[in-house]
Amino acid sequence: MENLLSSTPSHSTLPEHFVFPADQRPPASTRTVSLPVIDLSRGRDEVRRAVLDAGKELGFFQVVNHGVSAEAIRDMEAVCEEFFRLPAADKAPFYSEDTGKSNRLFSSTTYEIGGEKYWRDCLRLACGSPVGDTKNDWPDKPQKLREVVEKFVEPTRGVGMELLRLLCEGMGLRPDYFEGDLTGGHVIINVNHYPPCPAPGLTLGLPPHCDRNLITLLLQGAVQGLQVSYKGDWINVEPVPNAFVVNFGHLLEIATNGILKSIEHRAMTNAAVARTSVATFIMPGADCLIGPAEELVGEGNPPRYRSVTFDEFMRVYKIVGARRENVEKAFKL
Repeated sequence: MENLLSSTPSHSTLPEHFVFPADQRPPASTRTVSLPVIDLSRGRDEVRRAVLDAGKELGFFQVVNHGVSAEAIRDMEAVCEEFFRLPAADKAPFYSEDTGKSNRLFSSTTYEIGGEKYWRDCLRLACGSPVGDTKNDWPDKPQKLREVVEKFVEPTRGVGMELLRLLCEGMGLRPDYFEGDLTGGHVIINVNHYPPCPAPGLTLGLPPHCDRNLITLLLQGAVQGLQVSYKGDWINVEPVPNAFVVNFGHLLEIATNGILKSIEHRAMTNAAVARTSVATFIMPGADCLIGPAEELVGEGNPPRYRSVTFDEFMRVYKIVGARRENVEKAFKL
């Protein structure tokens, strides 16, 4: 529990174990490219094209007018920030370094690169369907946390499922291809908290990584910090009020035989203010077999990835790490 960054009122110096080697420190971004912002209330044909084009070009985009109410988003952001402001004694019962626990509070990282740690705390919640079946071991403070998360996660999952349907239509798959086992696992919520950092140029909040799920929807909040890899550089993702930043996990890349790619991204720190983001991950069931869709392979377009159960994928992912080239090498034919 003493490792929790948010339990210290302020940090005047950066502890040595957060300092990265010089060749791994975050260089300044020079790209001015902006992520597409897609209005999901527009006509279906227009939205379908925009989602598929953005997915192929950048692997990242933002969506607005998505149907999750501004109130649900505002309450979710507020209760998550409130959680990290709680006294250490209130957070201590939920803190765990056991990576096998579905629900826990932890600090630093899940991606091992050596002795260095990353400048973030994380509250991880596994949400079943219905959510009420899985929230008994969630924190009971703040008082409204369980109610707020439950009201947020169901409509947010619905946005992810609708985006998957749009992608299916654009690629020639049946619209419900990703329903059932492929999206039948728990929805995972990661509330990432990045306290003000005394030396942002020496460390990272999260390292360059690819997600391990199908699709991710991120509330990045009003404070900039997310960066996306693009043509050898990094794009700063500008915050858009009430928008979700959407990206594809490596499992979606496998399922689409590489048509849609999982793109590396990272989290920067800053010295001035804390940043709290909420990532929603849509996951397969543990025994689900994921492989290239039959409709997307054929003569002249062979399978690029081997089929793998989600359990096996996770075991390999934890061994090889989250960098794109390592994950791709592990599963590419």
